[in-house]
Amino acid sequence: MIGDGIYVDKLLYICNINRIDLFMSVIKAKPYSNKSLIFAHLGALLCVLMWGISFVSTKVLLNNEMPPAEIYIYRFALAYLLIVLFKRTKWMSHNWRDEMLMCLCGVLAGSVYFMSENIALQYTLVSNVSLLTSTSPLLTVLIVSMLYKNERAGAGMWIGSLVAFLGVGCTIFNSSFNIEINPLGDMLALLCALSWALYSLVLRRLNATYDVWFITRKTFFYGVITALPFLFVEPIKYGVIDVVTNTEVLLNLTFLGIGASLISYVLWAGTVKKLGAVKANNYLYLQPVITMIFSVLVLGEVVSFIGYLGCGLILGGLWLGDYLTRRNQMRR
Repeated sequence: MIGDGIYVDKLLYICNINRIDLFMSVIKAKPYSNKSLIFAHLGALLCVLMWGISFVSTKVLLNNEMPPAEIYIYRFALAYLLIVLFKRTKWMSHNWRDEMLMCLCGVLAGSVYFMSENIALQYTLVSNVSLLTSTSPLLTVLIVSMLYKNERAGAGMWIGSLVAFLGVGCTIFNSSFNIEINPLGDMLALLCALSWALYSLVLRRLNATYDVWFITRKTFFYGVITALPFLFVEPIKYGVIDVVTNTEVLLNLTFLGIGASLISYVLWAGTVKKLGAVKANNYLYLQPVITMIFSVLVLGEVVSFIGYLGCGLILGGLWLGDYLTRRNQMRR
């Protein structure tokens, strides 16, 4: 009996130790602080501000007859070189499957997205491209609902989706009235939105394992590599010397490479990590408003009533879907 008592005492002691360790691990694994979340929201706002202006900046470069492929490659190559020079991270992922996911990020958020965006800006209004790419939050929610049974979109999201797609129709219909604008540009902008939605889902998976600097550097690297074949389609017009000697081109490329690429992608990766893909992408609703303001001020673009109606329907539909979804969740 005495031996059994000693055994029981030892067992209880071990259990208490494990209980304390478990309690301490829970304390250490506490969720992000309010201050950290505030910085995540501010980071998202800064990203959307720079991305909204980036459409206008890219249009300025296109007006200087810089080809879409050169704009993108110069932009991402600059951002990649800066990360390599000032932020030391490991070179390879943990395994080849993750490395392929990094390559997929480079394709989705790099070559496919920006080549489609830059070409779209040649065929349609800057405000149209920004507006249509802002539908990526909607597409993200719909894709998530198809992939994850426990995150299926409810009736509210579908109602908001219908309103938003009516806005897309108005936006494209608005383009067809102007013989100088090709609806092909609007279709390419929608491809951008789909590409970014898929990127957000891949990023959601990689963020659980890798540092945001590592993911961003890999995204830039594979983005540039997969875009190089586009240089064989048309001859290079802007060499390095041409870029440096043209102040307008140099300033816009610097903003796109450092602000809208390097800083924004690092901030965005951190934002998605803390807020989640769906909540972070909701900030993209503000992007077309920022772009529309700067396109009118800088480029002098004129938006018709149908265009404003499309803008209102898209933004209203995106907000309505999010609002109805949150309201239904609160009732449960």
